[in-house]
Amino acid sequence: MTMRPVSFFRASSIDDAVAAVSGHPDSAFLAGGTTEIDLLRLGVVQPSLLVDVNDLPLTYLEDTDDGGVRIGAMARMTDVARAPRIVERYPGMSQALLLGASEQLRNMASMGGNMCQRTRCSYFRDPTSACNKREPGSGCAALTGVNRGHAILGTSEQCIATHPSDVAVALVALDAVVRTIGPDGTRSVPVEDFFLRPEDTPNVEHPLAHGELIVAIDVPDLPLARTSRYVKHRDRASYEFALVSVFSAMRVDDAGNVAELRLALGGVGTVPWRAHRAEQSLIGRPATPENFAAAADAELADARTTPMNEFKVAFAKRAIVRELSEVTS
Repeated sequence: MTMRPVSFFRASSIDDAVAAVSGHPDSAFLAGGTTEIDLLRLGVVQPSLLVDVNDLPLTYLEDTDDGGVRIGAMARMTDVARAPRIVERYPGMSQALLLGASEQLRNMASMGGNMCQRTRCSYFRDPTSACNKREPGSGCAALTGVNRGHAILGTSEQCIATHPSDVAVALVALDAVVRTIGPDGTRSVPVEDFFLRPEDTPNVEHPLAHGELIVAIDVPDLPLARTSRYVKHRDRASYEFALVSVFSAMRVDDAGNVAELRLALGGVGTVPWRAHRAEQSLIGRPATPENFAAAADAELADARTTPMNEFKVAFAKRAIVRELSEVTS
C-alpha cells in the first residue's frame, strides 16, 4: 500500500491548533503518535494534514480548588502514573496507567491521546476487512470472524470491538471530566459520556466536533479512591491488552455492609464499562462473596457473546468476586 502525502504543522498555541484542524476537513491532531502513526502506516486513517500539539503547555498536573487533580492533556502516562499525588490519592489509576503499555510507550503516550485511542480489533486495522467503524456500512467481519478478545457488553449489530484503554476504566469509575477547547469555545464532558457505544454509528466514538481539542482531564476529590485498585487479566504478563480488568474502590461500614463502591470493567465492553448495576445492588448489603457474585450476575445479565468469547462472562464474574473479596479481606 502506498501512503498518500501528509502535510505537517506544529502548533505553538491552543488557538493555532484548533484553527488549523477545524479549518481543514481532512486533518487530525497528533499527540504522542503511538497509535496514530501506526494507523497511518496501515492505511486505516489517511489525513492529509497532521497538527502536532506536543509543544502546547498542557503537560501540567495540578490540584484543583475542590481538592481534585487536573491533568493536562499532553501529560505523559508515565509521569502521571508516578506522580506522588496520583499514587497517594488514586492508586488504582496509577496501576491502570502502569499496566496500560510498555515503559517506552508510556513515556511518549499522552493522557489526552489515550482518551482517543482506537480499538485494537484486527479487522479495524486491516483495510481489506469489512469494518463499520472504519468504513460505515461495510459490515463487521468480527461478528463471524476471530473474536475471542471482543466485547460482550455495549455491543450492537454493527460492531463488537473492545475499547482498549486501561486508564479510561479508572477515570470512568472516578467520575472524571474531560475539558476541551474547540471552534465553539470550551466544554466539559463527563468521561462516561465521552465514550459512545457503537449502536448504529460505530464510526462515531466521541462527542467531539472536528477541531475540538482535549486540553485537560479533571479527577474529582474522592476519599474512597485512596483505597482503589486496578487488576488486569490478560494472556501474558508482559504488555498485552486486557481480557478482563477490574477497577474497584469500596468502603465497608462497621456492620459489614457496603457503604460506598466504585466498580468498572475493562476488556469486556465497547466502552470503558462502569458497573452501575453491580454498584447499586451492593450498596447497603453485607460485603460477602455471595452478594458479590449476585452483583456480578446482575452486571453481566445483558452480555451478548459469540462462541469464541462467551468465556468472558464467567471470567468477568470471577474477577469481580475475587477483587471485591480481596478488598474486604
